[in-house]
Amino acid sequence: MATTEKTTATTADPARGLIALPQPTARALITIGAVGTIASTFMSWTYTSEFPGDLTYYGSPAGLQILDLIAGALTLLYALTLWNVRGLRWLNPAGAVQPVVLAAASAFAVSWFSAIAIAVDLKGLVALDPGAYIAAIASLAALLGTLALPKPGSTFKDYVTKPEHIPPAAKLPGWGERLVITATTAVALMVFTYGIGVDPEASETFLGYLLLVVFGTWALLAAGLFDRFAHLNARHKGFATSMAFLAAALFPFVENDEHNANLGVNILIVATVALGLNIVVGLTGLLDLGYVAFLGVGAYAAALVSGSEFSRFSGVQFPFWAAMLTGMLASLVFGVLIGAPTLRLRGDYLAIVTLGFGEIFRISVNNLDGASGPNITNGPNGISMIPDLNIFGFNFGNSHDVGGIILGRFANYFLLMLIITAIVVIVFNRAADSRIGRSWIAIREDETAATAMGINGFRVKLIAFALGASLAGLAGTVSAHVGYSVNPAPYQFAGSVPPNSAFLLAAVVLGGMGTVNGPILGATLLYLLPEKLGFLKEYQLLAFGLALVILMRFRPEGIIANRRRQLEFHETGQLDIPEQDLPDNTVGVTKTGA
Repeated sequence: MATTEKTTATTADPARGLIALPQPTARALITIGAVGTIASTFMSWTYTSEFPGDLTYYGSPAGLQILDLIAGALTLLYALTLWNVRGLRWLNPAGAVQPVVLAAASAFAVSWFSAIAIAVDLKGLVALDPGAYIAAIASLAALLGTLALPKPGSTFKDYVTKPEHIPPAAKLPGWGERLVITATTAVALMVFTYGIGVDPEASETFLGYLLLVVFGTWALLAAGLFDRFAHLNARHKGFATSMAFLAAALFPFVENDEHNANLGVNILIVATVALGLNIVVGLTGLLDLGYVAFLGVGAYAAALVSGSEFSRFSGVQFPFWAAMLTGMLASLVFGVLIGAPTLRLRGDYLAIVTLGFGEIFRISVNNLDGASGPNITNGPNGISMIPDLNIFGFNFGNSHDVGGIILGRFANYFLLMLIITAIVVIVFNRAADSRIGRSWIAIREDETAATAMGINGFRVKLIAFALGASLAGLAGTVSAHVGYSVNPAPYQFAGSVPPNSAFLLAAVVLGGMGTVNGPILGATLLYLLPEKLGFLKEYQLLAFGLALVILMRFRPEGIIANRRRQLEFHETGQLDIPEQDLPDNTVGVTKTGA
């Protein structure tokens, strides 16, 4: 009997992780490693200022050192949750291992990437100062400590935090929840502003920024903080949306740089067009490979009535609201004309026809030059010298002093485009939640079944096609004035310069089909990455392809998942019991959940 009890106790002993270390030793190693990583950022990492950020100073972190300081602080906070420090339970409510591992991985990734980048750029390890070595060793120690945390005999799957393990958040008063939403929005604005403000010549710093954002965001997601924030947003949807647009409106004031404001307005233009495409692809399930043509139709229509001396109608200058309606109406008409004879097709056949329409548009505007056809678009030269907008006496081409801050031309257009994006978001949400929106989703899920239930599939798809086209035309009217000119070059299926149809489709799929935030996030990433990582510009399509392959493998529903599509891709998520509790003989149930 005594032998049996001894055997049982031995079997139930606390297990060790992937690395055999006592749990107190592992926690101490993580904590010491995090402190060492933080301390290293106040030391010199290299002897020369030639490396981006000038990492030669003691006591003054800069460039990659600032990113490593943040990663080390995040690791230290999660290490302290293992010691049950009061006031930090909210950071890791489930007491899970995965967030700690990912936080340590962020410090390890930034530290080792920095050391390798310095050695490569400056031709050898001799370029590294003691601070870089301390950062590399300390971050490695913290990561090794995290690998000793899971139970013995476990696999890497034990590092994954299950949603059912995360307890619900404590109920806060309404003002407290709004304060959390405000603080989170402010942090998001700071993170975005830092990233877009990185010098394009400092690719190393931006890569370090990406590593920190990816692993840091993953750690917070694994801890369940994003789920908790989503619940707060759902309870205060109007307030959260208002704070998001307020943060975006503050961007030109926080990052008062015309180059970055230009990036911002182009991101908003592409994001708005991607939202229109999301109606066609994400909600209705129609694969449109020539969607950028509708952006071109709106841009050319607005340019023709803008008062440009190179316009075929050079004596005509519509006010902005009339030019905007002209661009939208032109795109709407083309959407109906193209959709009416083609939307009875499905799948690959529809994709091929829309691809053909995109190429027909580009070739047509090339040939409408007065030689190959009537002189309407000025051929490959396009329509240039489009005057800046003037709305109620406010000239968007001039700089304006707002509260002591000078807003330049692109900042003015950024704020205008932000208002248009807000309108498009409202239209998208209203349409998606309406009766026609539910019909779109039914068509996407099973067109045959939807038709059998009485839905007029052709009419519903045509409405989606026309609405998406008109939203693209709306963005096109602004893009024509922002760029001073329009020409056929960008309006193709794929190319090195966005926007193009492949770029827009990638933004929707990468961000998350059927969501509002997904295409905006996808457009931001796909526009910002080639801009900040100069070496990617020649390999943009290759990078897009690799990103989509990786995404389809690990998160096919996109970065920001639509709940319905997430259930489609991860069937065990539909059940009320965890995956590991499913019986082995369950029939008809997928046991390979998210």
